[in-house]
Amino acid sequence: MGVGHSFGNFCLWHLLLLAVLLPGSCRNTRQPVLTIATAANAQFAITAIAKKFTAETGIKTRVLISSSGKHTAQIKAGAPYDIFISADLQYPETLHKEGLTTGQPAIYAYGKLILWTLNDSLNLSLSQLPQQNIRHLALPNPKTAPYGRAAAEALQQAGIYQALAPKLVYGESVGQANQFILSGAAEAGFSAAAIVLAPAMKGKGRWQPVADSLYSPIAQGAVVLKQSPYPELADKFFLFLFSPAAKEILQAYGYAINNQG
Repeated sequence: MGVGHSFGNFCLWHLLLLAVLLPGSCRNTRQPVLTIATAANAQFAITAIAKKFTAETGIKTRVLISSSGKHTAQIKAGAPYDIFISADLQYPETLHKEGLTTGQPAIYAYGKLILWTLNDSLNLSLSQLPQQNIRHLALPNPKTAPYGRAAAEALQQAGIYQALAPKLVYGESVGQANQFILSGAAEAGFSAAAIVLAPAMKGKGRWQPVADSLYSPIAQGAVVLKQSPYPELADKFFLFLFSPAAKEILQAYGYAINNQG
């Protein structure tokens, strides 16, 4: 009886030990997920790149979409993001100067500005906009959004900013400007080529590229963040962003590629 009782106690103790150790073991082996803070204009392209990256490496990713300004504020507040994909170079350079990145930002692509409408009767010629029956023309906020700055610059270079100023409605980002256009709240508006070239947007309205000569190049930067929980994996994604496979995707979404990157 004594031996059986001791053996029973040993088995019970062993089972209890396993019950304590196994949950911790599961936590330690849980597969990491890279968090990629992405500007609204790049949401479709970066999602496609992230899927290809996962397919090739097995590393899971999560793409968070917001304005570059909001992402920057969140990163400064300590958000545990791994990669920041910005709509310009200014925001990641600001983070770098504040010591929040592992290295200098790099330009992964140059954005293309477009004029977009769901109204079949509108003439999308930039010079003809003041003569069109438009009550609201949407664009991202030029004070905070790179594509908004480009749109305002294009209107000024075309000599039509003052004529259209009373009709301008500002979105927080490209994403919100898109909502104004898609909902009909604005008859037309400025957006990114990468949005209208996405499969999800196929057949939604008409668009025209804005001449590159009318606005400064939209250099879009990416950077690895110091607060990344998975710095080695973040470096892998950063390098993949400049790979031939990623560049092919970016070009398919209308971006011009930085061949020196």
